[in-house]
Amino acid sequence: MPKMRVAQVPYANGPFELVERDIPEPAAGQVRIKVQACGVCHSDSLTKEGLFPNIEYPRVPGHELIGTVDAIGPGVAGWTTGEPVGVGWHGGHCGHCIPCRHGDTFACATSSLVTGITHDGGYAEYMVAPAESVAHAPPGLTPTEIAPLMCAGITTFNALRNSGAGPGDVVAVLGLGGLGHLGVQFARKLGFKTVAIDRHQDKAPLAEQLGAHHYIDSTATDPAAELQKLGGAKAILATVTSGEAMAAVQDGLSPNGTLMVIGAVPSLSADTMFLLLGRRSIKGWYAGVASDSEDTLLFSQANGVNSMNEIYPLSRAGEAYDRMMSGQARFRVVLTMDE
Repeated sequence: MPKMRVAQVPYANGPFELVERDIPEPAAGQVRIKVQACGVCHSDSLTKEGLFPNIEYPRVPGHELIGTVDAIGPGVAGWTTGEPVGVGWHGGHCGHCIPCRHGDTFACATSSLVTGITHDGGYAEYMVAPAESVAHAPPGLTPTEIAPLMCAGITTFNALRNSGAGPGDVVAVLGLGGLGHLGVQFARKLGFKTVAIDRHQDKAPLAEQLGAHHYIDSTATDPAAELQKLGGAKAILATVTSGEAMAAVQDGLSPNGTLMVIGAVPSLSADTMFLLLGRRSIKGWYAGVASDSEDTLLFSQANGVNSMNEIYPLSRAGEAYDRMMSGQARFRVVLTMDE
């Protein structure tokens, strides 16, 4: 049997192992992908550390992958061998439960499939995926450049375009990290009056480079008060993993404004009277499904939205993961299948 290399987690909190496996055959309803690049996302810690329930080990993480269709399983239509594709967090859905029948396939009540968690992901030279989880990728994009758009990109873009903000509205992006550096670019390209918020003034040049109209140093001033000086934010995209930082910006929302939460935090406090009096809201946002990934890639290609990445070969997956978890990467970490 032909072999492939994968970087697998043998058990919860176990070390990454680079091993050879048989190249899998796609079953009915599946597509096999020859992986070219895969982003290393903080959510991969759910697999690495065993934080997601009922993970079966060994497991191959990775839900930011770009590659080409290599083989097509029985019953699958609409795909061509060799075409560029990507797979993100959303790993498939049943199509017949109540949420799916209402078009909310992201909230499938039956399958709850997650790439790299419930089935093997992109830290591998090949992987198989349910066909409904696979996104068409436009030609001409470099795999290592666009792999992070399959999670970090879709999450920020999809949240912003569903935030209720329109062209010219003030939109703030809280945090200039792996998610936020993309969020600022998307906000500017979507026509928002874009405000970047982070700690310390040394982030200001980066914010300007990414396209922000304004930068707020949250250590030097009250970020909510500064947003109100600009008329209030129609939307605040909270990319950080600090409930305290999110709480500090909430009062910067305009009437009918929304705090869009995409950074997972254990808890979040809110001034309910402020929310009530201004019909303001706090909303969590799921990354999206394959069609959202396609929209993200097309928008990014057309508007020059680019992820800033550090590249590692698959053989150094453990080092790449540690670099991502350190918080020192600028700004996404990507694995390539090339040595």
